[in-house]
Amino acid sequence: MTEYEITETLDVTGQNCPMPVVKTKQSIDKLGAGAVLEVLATDPGSMSDIAGWAETTDGVELIDQNEGEAVFTHYVRKTA
Repeated sequence: MTEYEITETLDVTGQNCPMPVVKTKQSIDKLGAGAVLEVLATDPGSMSDIAGWAETTDGVELIDQNEGEAVFTHYVRKTA
C-alpha cells in the first residue's frame, strides 16, 4: 500500500506523447499544495516523460512510478 493519499486520478490510457504530460500538468495545476495526482498511462514513454517533466518543473515532485503489464502508474505531488 502507498504511504500517501491519492487526491485525484487522471486516466490518460490510450494517449501518446505528449498528451500524458500535457494532461498531467493541466490536472496538477488545478490541485492544492500537498495534493497527490495518480496518473494512469499506457504510453511506455510516459515513464521518462513524466519523470523528466517533474524534475524540471518547480512545485511538483514525482513520488513514485510503477510499471505494470499494460498500465504505467505515476504519482505526482504538488509541493507549492
